[in-house]
Order: sequence, then C-alpha cells, then structure tokens
Amino acid sequence: MGYWRPQWRLLDCSGRQGRGAAVVHLLLWCCIVVSETTQNSPGSSKSKSSLGVQLKLQDRGQMLIDNGLLQVILSIPDGDVIGIWYNGIDNLLEIQNEENNRGYWDVVWNWPGEPIKYDRIQGTTYKIVTQNDDQVEISFVRKWSVSANQTVVPLNIDKRYIVRRGCSGFYNYAIFERPEGLRDIEMDQVRIVYKLQNAKFHFMALSDARQRDMPMPEDRITGQPLAYPEAVLLTDPINPELRGEVDDKYQYSCENQYNRVHGWICGDPPVGFWMITPSNEFRTAGPIKQDLTSHVGPITLSMFVSTHYAGKEVGMKFRDGEPWKKVFGPVLVYLNSVLPEEDLGNLWQNAKEQMYVESDTWPYSFTESEDFPSSEERGMVVGQLLVRDRYITEKYLWGGFAYVGLASPGEVGSWQRENKGYQFWCRADRKGNFIINNIRAGDYNLYGWVPGIIGDYKYEGNVTITPGSAINLGILVYRPPRHGPTLWEIGVPDRTASEFYVPEPYPTLMNNLYSKNNQYRFRQYGLWERYADLYPRDDLVFHVGVDDHRKDWFFAQVTRNLYNYTFTATTWQIVFELETVKETAGYVLQLALASVTESDLQVRFNDPSIEAPHFATGRIGQDNAIARHGIHGLYWLYSIPVLSSRLRSGNNIIFLTQALAINPYQGVMYDYIRLEGPPEL
Repeated sequence: MGYWRPQWRLLDCSGRQGRGAAVVHLLLWCCIVVSETTQNSPGSSKSKSSLGVQLKLQDRGQMLIDNGLLQVILSIPDGDVIGIWYNGIDNLLEIQNEENNRGYWDVVWNWPGEPIKYDRIQGTTYKIVTQNDDQVEISFVRKWSVSANQTVVPLNIDKRYIVRRGCSGFYNYAIFERPEGLRDIEMDQVRIVYKLQNAKFHFMALSDARQRDMPMPEDRITGQPLAYPEAVLLTDPINPELRGEVDDKYQYSCENQYNRVHGWICGDPPVGFWMITPSNEFRTAGPIKQDLTSHVGPITLSMFVSTHYAGKEVGMKFRDGEPWKKVFGPVLVYLNSVLPEEDLGNLWQNAKEQMYVESDTWPYSFTESEDFPSSEERGMVVGQLLVRDRYITEKYLWGGFAYVGLASPGEVGSWQRENKGYQFWCRADRKGNFIINNIRAGDYNLYGWVPGIIGDYKYEGNVTITPGSAINLGILVYRPPRHGPTLWEIGVPDRTASEFYVPEPYPTLMNNLYSKNNQYRFRQYGLWERYADLYPRDDLVFHVGVDDHRKDWFFAQVTRNLYNYTFTATTWQIVFELETVKETAGYVLQLALASVTESDLQVRFNDPSIEAPHFATGRIGQDNAIARHGIHGLYWLYSIPVLSSRLRSGNNIIFLTQALAINPYQGVMYDYIRLEGPPEL
C-alpha cells in the first residue's frame, strides 16, 4: 500500500509548512466561510477562527471549545467527547447514544488468571492546562486508589485534548502511569473510540484501494450470523446493493505501518471524519502488527494496545510491583469538507495529505506535558545494514529496504512481542542505509530484518539515546541462519503467506470490496473451508521442482471437518529428490512460519507412522489470523537439524502434520521452507 505525495505547500495545524495539494487551500477556505456564516451552531453562534480558540464552561457539566472551524463538547469531569459541531452538522457523533458512549477511551484488563474486565476511562478531576487564542489544552485525570471500583484498572490516567487556532480537528493523547508497588495486572487493550451518526456517515475509506459504501448497524442485526462471531451475512440490508455480502470488522484490519489515516465520509453536507496517526512510536509489537481501523457503526478507532493477530503474548503483563509510564498519542481527529458540487473523493485525498503534514511535523512542539519530549530532547541513529550469506554470493549483499528499529532490550526478534516501551522503525533504502529520527532518550536494542532473507538481526550492544544525540553505527552485517547450500525452497521469506495460493471465496460469502482486488483476497470470509473443497479426500502433496507454490501450496494448513463439527488433523507432504546423501554430514530444514493458531506442527522425514516426530513445535500460537482474515500473525523460525540417516538417495518425503484439531480456525501459515545440504568446504 503506497501513498502519492504531491509537492505543493500549505500550512499545517501546527502553523509550519508541509506538503499539500492545491485543493486543500479551497477546502480550508470553505471551512472558514462555513464557520463564519453559519448561525445555528451550538454555543457561540458568532464564533470566527480569527477570534482564536475560545473555551466556555456550560451548564449540565459540559465544556465547549471553539476555534471557529469546529466546536468540541466535553463532559466534566469525565472527559468524554459528547459533541462535535462542524460544517453545519450539530453533532457528528451518534446523538442516539448515551453521552458516555460517543467518544471515549477504554481499557481491557484483568488480574492474572482471572476473567477480563472492561474499563471505560473517565476522569474524576480536570484542569485547564493551556488557554490562549492559539490553543486550549484540557486535562482529565483519574487517580487510582485501593477504594476504587474493582473494574477500574489500577493506573493513574491523564486524558488530554488540544484544540488549536486554524486547525479543523483536535488532538487526543493520554499519559498512563503505574506507581511502584501495585498488585500484578495484565492489560490487553488500550484504544480511543468514536461513534458517528449512522444517519449521515455511510462511506468508509482506509486506503486508496480500500473504500466503500458500508452497511448500517441494523443490517448486522437483521443479517445471518456466521461461524465466526464478528462475521454476518447481510440478508436484508437497507442498501439493497449490499444484499448477500459478508461484513466483519476484521476484514478492515491494517498493519501498523500503514494504519495512518482512516475514517468516514458524509455526503450531505459533504464532510469527512478521520483518525490520523502521525507516528507509530507508542503502538506495540512493531510495524507489521495488524489491528482494527474503522468498521460498521459507523465507528472509528485508534488502537494503541491489542492482542489482535498475536494473542496474549503481546498483552502487557505487570509483575512484582514494577512502575511504568507511557504516553499514547497524540493522534488527530481531523475534519474536512468540500462544496456540494465537488467530488467527495477530494475529502480522502485531503485527509491523506494532512496525514503527511502531521507526520512531517512530528514530534509536536505544542503539547504541554513534560512526558512528551520535543525534537530537541530526542536523538537519532544512522547506519547501513549488509547481509553476508556465502551460499547466495561471496560478496556482501545490501540490506535493501530492510526494516530497522529500536525497541526495548531483549532477545533476537523480541520486538514483535514487546509492549511496554516505545519503538522507532524505518525502512532502509535499496543499499541498506537507514536513518531513525526523533528517538526518545533511553536504552534500546537495534533490531532488523531484510525482505527476502530469513531470520532476525540484532545489534550486539545497547544503543543509548540522550537528548540531541546523533549516533552513527556505521556498517552492520547480518549473517542469517545458514547451514549449507540450498537444495530446494518453497515460498518467499517475507513473513507472510501472501505468495501462496489464496482461493476464491464462496460466491455467497463475499465482501465485494475485495472481489476485484487479488492483493486483498485473503480478507474474504471463510477461506479456511475451501481447503476441503480443493482436497476433499487426501491432503496436499507438493512436488519440489514440479509444482508451483503460487498455485499448488494452500495459504494455510487448517484442520479438516469430518462431520458434526468434529475435526481431524491434516498432514501435508513435500516430495523431493536427492541424487546422493552424504552419510557423514548433517542437513538442516529451515522452517519459517507466518502465523500459528493453537497448533502443534510435527515434522517427520520419510516415515509418517513413527510415533514420536523428528521435530515438533509443541502447542504454540494464538494469533487467530486464519479466522480474522490476516495473511500473517507472529513470525516463528525453526532451524531443524536433519540426520543424514533420515534421508535417502532418490525419492524423499517430508510429512508436516498440524496435530491439534478442535476447531476450524486452528492451523499454520507458512512463510518459507528451505532444505540445506551439508556445508561446503
């Protein structure tokens, strides 16, 4: 997924210059004209952006912030967003909902070993942090005490909102703090939720290629529930063109690296509501972690912490009274509009461009919390990553387009499960050169991986960032796992199963957003059931050198439904030839998995009946990527020694058995498989 970036200039919400398209000038002008001429806005009907930002305390425990372009109404002292006026719409949020069910923060957490709890975060006190013509920043604080309700997560939480002059949107962020000495807890989700008027917002946009008219909430109620709880077949939708489609919020998931702007469009009047995330530093589990975006409601989310596509392995676990503090955000709720006769697609283009502007001006200079460091208080790291694999070439390879990042110190690859600290990632250029900017002060490990190369890189020492530091690590060399020359390989080492065969969905269970876009075919519902259609009696057999992994390797090794929701394990075969076997030397099977859900993958060489497998992963994986339409979850790599006595000259078979079979969603997605011969002298 890419974004085109035109080279015109405009002023962003911070007042600094950023990139933009010529249409934006018209859009911003339209916003100002509407704001200055509308006489029916809530609160002050004569607000003008030229007057600066105004704050008014109202009756019924409410606060109104008005910058002439929009008005935001917050509850006091809760700090929920209960109203947003913009472009003549009295409230963009769903007015049929209770006030605390429109715009809010929430947390999913639990005591270790106990059921999960849901906590909608509401302040108990508030204060005005900044109030002048250029900016208003409000803080809503809830401090935890032993007398607090047991559903309240034991943290001190400071929710903040910022409204700035000339900006058609407002910023959201929060500071979570765990004082030292508190009881053990686990926290699996932190997010912001905005629920928009379902009578007005019907069109959703996630990217250039993922945009559509969406079902109404009522359609999911009248529809037919499918096997997986979130999936519904639309049987009698209000929009008849959607009849027969499947809707599932997980079909609109996105990797963190691309989850930067998404939202909704109202056609009358033409208004866009967007969630813009200018940085991923506060999200957990790295750049390719998948998460929710927008979905039927209409709902727009900002996900900071979740266990989606990974399981509780990426949930936060606090033990032994450890203290902790983290700033989530800021993120920008951005509003825009066009004239009625204009193309509504301009709203998406403008929102996308505003996302670039916000990213270019990160870290923001206008936040008032001492826990959010400015760019001058941060550091940078540069270097070049090379790859040394003599079985590919005797020369060093550039680490072209490598992912390189800083995360909390840990083991090789630990960044994908890390969740308490900050992470800072970039993509190297084609020669492996990388620059990581705006890094918070602290101690980190530097991690990386190179598309097309197996395994994870980790720099041998700690990287300590101090305010204003610029560290040049020079040339770094990654030596990926390698035993000997490649005898054969299946797939592409890219941490996904996207290169394998993803079947057509059932015609009666389609989401037409993906019907003509094979890039996202894996987002269709029920693809796991197509395995039994393609292999009704016998499991998959792949002949190395004859079969094509793009056509003959199913994207997921799933269970088989025997009858009445009774399942059995499946065993795939890799058939290959060896001219000779060196009896005194060892071989290695490199087995990289792109996703695992409650599986025990067992490997046997040339003997499917041997009781104890030659290798087994044991029960691993909770990412649920098969059921939730993801083409990957967490990455697993196994370098499996193969005794020469287990191989033979001529025909060989590797048997891959996914031995656990309780439900249809268990299974593995393979990333890449390679058999390596004995080392060459």
